[in-house]
Amino acid sequence: MRGMTLKATCGAALAAILLAAATLVLLDRLFPPQLARYASPSTVVLDERGEILRAFTTPDQAWRLKTAAKEVDPAYLAMLEAYEDKRFASHWGVDPRAIARALWQWLAAGRVVSGGSTLTMQTARLLSPRPRTLLGKAVEMLRALQLERHFSKTEILSIYLTLAPFGGNLEGVRAASLAYFGKEPRHLSVSEAALLVALPQAPERARPDLHPEAAERARDKVLRRLAALGRLSESRLAEALAEPIPERRAALPFLAPHLAAELAATAAPGTQLRTTLDARLQRRVEELVRREPGEEGATIAVVVVENRDRRLRASVGSADFAAPFGQIDMTRAKRSPGSTLKPFIYGMGFDALLVRPDTIVEDAPLRLGDYAPQNFDRAYHGEVTVREALQRSLNIPAVALLSRLGPQHFVAALREAGAELAFEEGATAPSLAVALGGVGISLNDLVMLYAGLADGGRVRPLVVRPEAASLRSSMLLSPAAAWYVSDILRGVVPPEPLVQLPLGTALRQIAFKTGTSYGFRDAWSLGYSGRYTVGVWVGRPDGAPRPGYYGIATAAPILFKVFALLPPEENVSPPPAGVAASGPARKLPIALRRLAASGAPPALGAGPAAPLRILFPPADAKLELATEDGHFAAIALKAAGGTTPLSWVVDGKPVAATKEPGEVAFFAPDGPGFATLSVIDAAGETASETVRLGAGE
Repeated sequence: MRGMTLKATCGAALAAILLAAATLVLLDRLFPPQLARYASPSTVVLDERGEILRAFTTPDQAWRLKTAAKEVDPAYLAMLEAYEDKRFASHWGVDPRAIARALWQWLAAGRVVSGGSTLTMQTARLLSPRPRTLLGKAVEMLRALQLERHFSKTEILSIYLTLAPFGGNLEGVRAASLAYFGKEPRHLSVSEAALLVALPQAPERARPDLHPEAAERARDKVLRRLAALGRLSESRLAEALAEPIPERRAALPFLAPHLAAELAATAAPGTQLRTTLDARLQRRVEELVRREPGEEGATIAVVVVENRDRRLRASVGSADFAAPFGQIDMTRAKRSPGSTLKPFIYGMGFDALLVRPDTIVEDAPLRLGDYAPQNFDRAYHGEVTVREALQRSLNIPAVALLSRLGPQHFVAALREAGAELAFEEGATAPSLAVALGGVGISLNDLVMLYAGLADGGRVRPLVVRPEAASLRSSMLLSPAAAWYVSDILRGVVPPEPLVQLPLGTALRQIAFKTGTSYGFRDAWSLGYSGRYTVGVWVGRPDGAPRPGYYGIATAAPILFKVFALLPPEENVSPPPAGVAASGPARKLPIALRRLAASGAPPALGAGPAAPLRILFPPADAKLELATEDGHFAAIALKAAGGTTPLSWVVDGKPVAATKEPGEVAFFAPDGPGFATLSVIDAAGETASETVRLGAGE
């Protein structure tokens, strides 16, 4: 009978255990862990190494920075477990020994002496706050067991490190470390770690910025407990006790605020957005901009790009985010670029075989229809070379060349390269005023175009997010044309403040161009070396005129100071294939010796010339190459129309010239392949075609 009773009792106990287990499993499925708060951290924008550029509060206005256990100083984690939960690594979420001790102390003293909560139980309470009652404690224990079932110890610790309260709207150890110590929690001192261990116990009563004495007492209690446990030596204890308590709360990182806000606006809440920016460089550029003297109401924008892969390294939208209009991102605003587009006009002129750097252009009064451009200094400088015209940023030669290229063609090429251009409302087509700033473009797009000059004429979009790098590119200029432009711009005389820069800065080979918009509203400087491209804009966001503030005096000095912040680099590479040696204009092909102004009247008695065209060889023809004495025989070239004399160019190299209409020229090919033939007349008109040269079947 007794055996049957024992057996029945055991069976009932087993059934009760199974029922309890089944109940717990059912409750776990019906009421899964509440992770909503942990899943709603602050949106954070990071630099390339993971350093915070800017963080944003959560919808409930908390600074809740997601923190993984591996991102925190191991000494702090060891201190946290030693003080809060010595058996964290071994228990199942609830520590029976700790609870028994807490109950015994409560019964003996008649009040709560120590808590029995484990770190897992505290994490459960942080995820689902509830009243401190016996029922609440029981639910907390069940939730702790549930967390241990679903997550590893490291994951539970990471949840705690993200949600633990540290006073005010600071949640998580990363936010607290940044706010109280101005550093990431990877490198905490013993004193700092002890304060962060203590604060979640009384986050409001012991806030160091409001109650420094209470914060010091709480920290010292942790330090002495650890010393009693043998975790701290007497010397380290004394050193930590002597360290002052921070008595103010610092602002969280606020670098590249404009760019960060733009990225955060397009991302899901709580996202961590890694960028290509370098926080150290960004900080130094922002400090430089803040130190620059400026007129009231004016501000500065700066963009720094690495040429190799177009990674954005620094972006300053304004000098002071808190100033009036300071929240307008002037790296994205479309403004008049002044003369900063002239290098691309000349570059396209080189590619169109209209000019070379040594071509003579006339800087004299010019009227093109109802448009009569003037130079910035209101003077005329007579005959100058293209090199001099671009280096001195003369307006009339640039407009004359653009009239030959066609402003619509020029604008279409810039747009094809990715530049977003804006024209005044009602404008039916781009005009010649584009050469002098009659268009709107952003600093970002100008930097993109200038980085293309540094990369042999290949334009690619700027990269802000590492995973969003674009493979799209556009050949705005040929490598030879880009090199001609760069060689000219490297010869521009730097601004005077360059002599005040650190030793060695002047050794970097920088090609740069400045620009000033109508009414002195915008001052620009764009420059590039072999490795970096830098753009600077100075002006008033409201577009008010600033008489006397122009690019070379206002923006260029800042450009060179930014370059002084960048790592040293090697000099520029040698010229690419197709670049002709510099020399006097008289050694150029006749058609390239002088640029005829489009607005100049025709010669007396001369009628309009027939359109220039190539008669032989016909376009897309395949010519079989014959050999003579072991060399390829010469091929005949013939053109009609245009104004003699004519100059022939094959693959960018002058090969022959003819003086009379219908005269045949010859060139000896180097070998089989495709060849581009061009003929240029005395007025600068050009005709081109491509033929295939074959060596026989």
